[in-house]
Amino acid sequence: MTFDLAVISGLVALALSSLNLIAHIRTMMSSGEKKLDDRLTKVELKLIEHDRRVQTIENEMKHLPDRDSQHRMELQLSDMNGKFTALEERLKPIAAVSIRLQEFMLEQANHK
Repeated sequence: MTFDLAVISGLVALALSSLNLIAHIRTMMSSGEKKLDDRLTKVELKLIEHDRRVQTIENEMKHLPDRDSQHRMELQLSDMNGKFTALEERLKPIAAVSIRLQEFMLEQANHK
């Protein structure tokens, strides 16, 4: 079996062309993977950012009053408002006496 140089060079050219075609197809297939990998990396970074934001919000919400404590504060404020109203009613006669005293003193000052 003898191989002619033209046949061998044709077979080598065919093998190299086949390898080049396979490499080109592989590159085309992996370019989509690279794009997907880039998108996945961006999504992972966004997910980490959102996770940090959620953790910050959760930490802040721990310090806020819950429904029961908010209700207790409202009841206490209502009670305080009632006490202030009662105190205001008690102070009205004292304010009236003070006004009469001031008027009396002004009249005394005008007569002299």
